Amino acid sequence: MKTIKIRTLLAVFLVITPFSHAIDVESLDSPLLIDRLLTYTEPGAPEVFEDMVIFTASSGLRRVGVAFADEGFAKVHWFRQLMIARDIQESVGNPKNFNPYKDSGITFHVYQVPEGVTEVAYRMVINGLWTTDPVNPDTRYDGKTGLSWSVISIPAREIVHNPLKGPPGSLSFVFKGPPGETVSVAGDFNGWDPFMYELREGPAGNYSINIPLPPGTYQYVFFHRGQRYLDPYNGKRVYTKDGRTASEIMIQ
Repeated sequence: MKTIKIRTLLAVFLVITPFSHAIDVESLDSPLLIDRLLTYTEPGAPEVFEDMVIFTASSGLRRVGVAFADEGFAKVHWFRQLMIARDIQESVGNPKNFNPYKDSGITFHVYQVPEGVTEVAYRMVINGLWTTDPVNPDTRYDGKTGLSWSVISIPAREIVHNPLKGPPGSLSFVFKGPPGETVSVAGDFNGWDPFMYELREGPAGNYSINIPLPPGTYQYVFFHRGQRYLDPYNGKRVYTKDGRTASEIMIQ
């Protein structure tokens, strides 16, 4: 079982490896998702969160996976273990063998809902057995195949922001996160300086800035709590010269 290690809000993510339907440390497109994972104290029913569905299960189960109808139930996406930071006081008396992380009791998978989808159909694999989701009562049955699967209704989404729809000759950057915090944007247009362009908040939890720029192609990321974040409203991803992932956009 692969693990995901999360520190508390006073620190940062340590390890996030890519999982299916899009997500790695820099493409957890909103810190709201990170904060949401940190709120889980036990597994439960799937949760629709932003444009994702978060599935959770008990880490006491040997192995849990989920397969989706849009892939013909042909691929199993195995849940990953959520590790949380221990209290530093627990290291007293055993500093050499101290493991800074502990099992949260939760495994999880995050499904990125494709645009236009109003319902997600899926089946679970729990300890080697195919089944419907035991914590989701909404199921469908196909009399021809004899298969049953679980379904989740996806509410209508808000209009997606377009970074190119700002004032002429500029890029419009928008970021969603917890209210009352500092968010900035940096890229090759300002030497990747994370302090030059700070976004303004309004309404609460919504941050934005318009930056005048001449025509050209630009790479950029957001900075929040010391972490880099890709632009969730821009699907174009590239690798920078230093090997990191960034969003890229062109002004014509």
